[in-house]
Amino acid sequence: MKPIIALGQINSTVGALDANARLISEYAKTAAEQGASIIVFPELALSGYPPEDLVLKEHFIAHCWEQLRRLASELPAECIVLVGAPQSVDQRVYNAAVAYHGGHIVATYEKMVLPNYGVFDEKRVFAPGRMPLILQAGPMRIGIHVCEDSWYPDQEAGFLLKDTGLDLLVNLSASPYHRGKRLLREEVLRRTGQHLDCPLAYCNMVGGQDELVFDGGSLVMDREGSLLSRGPQFDADLILTEVPVSERGPRVEEPDPPIRRIVHLPFQPNPRRRRATGTSNIAPLLEDHAEVYAALKTGLRDYVEKNGFRKTVVALSGGIDSALVAAIAVDTLGPDRVAGITMPSRITSNATLTDAERLAKNLGIEFHTVPIDEIHGTFLSKLLPFWEGMPPDITEENLQARIRGNIIMALSNKFGWLVLTTGNKSELATGYCTLYGDMVGGFSLIKDVPKTLVYSLAAWRNQQSDTPVIPPSTLERPPSAELRPDQRDTDSLPPYDMLDAIIERYVERDEGVDRIAAEGFDPAIVNQVSRLIDLSEYKRRQGAPGIKITPKAFGRDRRMPITNAYRERVKGTEPS
Repeated sequence: MKPIIALGQINSTVGALDANARLISEYAKTAAEQGASIIVFPELALSGYPPEDLVLKEHFIAHCWEQLRRLASELPAECIVLVGAPQSVDQRVYNAAVAYHGGHIVATYEKMVLPNYGVFDEKRVFAPGRMPLILQAGPMRIGIHVCEDSWYPDQEAGFLLKDTGLDLLVNLSASPYHRGKRLLREEVLRRTGQHLDCPLAYCNMVGGQDELVFDGGSLVMDREGSLLSRGPQFDADLILTEVPVSERGPRVEEPDPPIRRIVHLPFQPNPRRRRATGTSNIAPLLEDHAEVYAALKTGLRDYVEKNGFRKTVVALSGGIDSALVAAIAVDTLGPDRVAGITMPSRITSNATLTDAERLAKNLGIEFHTVPIDEIHGTFLSKLLPFWEGMPPDITEENLQARIRGNIIMALSNKFGWLVLTTGNKSELATGYCTLYGDMVGGFSLIKDVPKTLVYSLAAWRNQQSDTPVIPPSTLERPPSAELRPDQRDTDSLPPYDMLDAIIERYVERDEGVDRIAAEGFDPAIVNQVSRLIDLSEYKRRQGAPGIKITPKAFGRDRRMPITNAYRERVKGTEPS
């Protein structure tokens, strides 16, 4: 009988040790009832991922160990269960996979390859493991990896398992989402399984944690790399699959001294079978726009729910950014948990005001109007004596945005609403936003969404309904901050299709300005954009957290100094 492996694709909450342990126990019991013999949970499923400096607290690690010991009596004794958790050994803290069988902890594997790039800084809080682990479960030989271990099969975590006659490699993972990563991830896992010549089972986390979203997509591949099963994206699930065990011939003997640990377990496949398994268990992948939209919904939902907010509020300007944010919020939380507010000035056009009202009506949310002209006039009357005789400039413009920021934060304080800011990646990159104005708020939902993608996501969202939710005029109108008469974004910035292409190269690919110009971009515009990005770091550092959906997001993913005198200019454009 082929044993069945169950992948518990769960949504853990960082620090919620009791709740996470209950979730692990419940999923494991269900998996055993459905015939699973091997049950796998994600990386650091007990603590949540990433726990960051929590693991530097000795009492936190002690509480994790208490939960791990308690789980031993709750998990199905007839199964092998693998749970990700932080663990301290000899005053060193490890990112570990804890193996249970027969009502006991039977082995612990410490992650060997610690990522230390992008959003990861595991070397700061974890020590690397020193030795691979193999579970000899009856006739089955099971190797264990934790996330990054499988991304580099030529490093010790991989090559020390090669030619050991593995029947299965199990990977416990918490792999954050970005666009295009699902295909990259599957290809990496395919190569690792082929390198070790064995089937591979990969269990990934789902859910949102601050700026990160985990997209699930747990899977099982045969030794040739063909998919046997795949879990859904962004949804918790239990994925059961038969493990294709075959006769492997004589086992490789261990060298002396050993270079890997082998733990022998009495093991018999679970005879219960209550769920069909096989190729019908391959969940389809979401189309690009549906995938990004689902990622944004997941990140917003978990930020709101895990932090205990009852309701959100969006400043509706009549523009495309606030329209998309409001639509995502309603699709995620429901109309009763979203409020809209418009704060028109004398510069606000009838068209944008009408679009804000129409959007709120389409979404079915409560809607308020607070004009700011009188407030703006009061501010100016008090401030004009300080700059008497000086011409109006961006100061008066930004004052309007800061008044709006004060109003929406007052509502947040009074009612406990979470303010969803509406700035996109293109604006935050170039500093085309107002500190303590439109940047103010608790969660920056689309901070990693370029403006061109904002438009295409809004159009995609409208296609999902019988009638457009976002007014078509909002998509058709030239974008404007509406802080001065007849203002257009293109007065200050290049066209967004050009701007986003340069931002992608300069920020996400780390290309130099000479290389970007060599790709056909106007050198003067490349110089302008790169300078704006560099000078705006101090603004971004003070902005609200938001969801990462690109390969490199501002914030924990891209860490640049604020005080930074290094400037790039395209060769031949240097000042004489």
